[in-house]
Amino acid sequence: MGDALATRWRFPAFRRSGRALATEGTVHDQTVTIVKPQTYMNLSGEALETLRAREHFQVSRDLLVLVDEFALPLGTFRLRARGSAGGHRGLESVEATFGTRDYCRLRIGIGPLPDHVHDWADYVLAPFTRAEQEMFIELVPVLGDAVECWITDGIETAMNRFNRRGSQSD
Repeated sequence: MGDALATRWRFPAFRRSGRALATEGTVHDQTVTIVKPQTYMNLSGEALETLRAREHFQVSRDLLVLVDEFALPLGTFRLRARGSAGGHRGLESVEATFGTRDYCRLRIGIGPLPDHVHDWADYVLAPFTRAEQEMFIELVPVLGDAVECWITDGIETAMNRFNRRGSQSD
């Protein structure tokens, strides 16, 4: 998703930044940094260390973590202002790095976990089928709109606009 956002906003190429790749630009007069961890998923928080060092960075205001979620159906997503990691090791790592659960997250559905799959790691790491890939590609512009809404109007507005019951983002 980071690549799609960088393309959408015409950001420069990603460059190494600590344990991540990052690019930066302006979106609606806001400076935005996209960070793609280059760690194992369960060490994602370590890839965000460079953000923590920024002078005016406030994790509850300035961080939106995009994460896959097999508890949500493919083609859906959910924005949250804070919460538990819900067993997601990447989010646990982010919480450990910043010492808080108060950061925004965008959980992108990749589920449900099929009955025949007993190891969720195998499922998460498996490539999408063609139909799943097409469904995700259709969702990408809506995800981009949700992220832009978060940037310009904040998490509450983004949640109210995109977390509607019965909508594509439910």
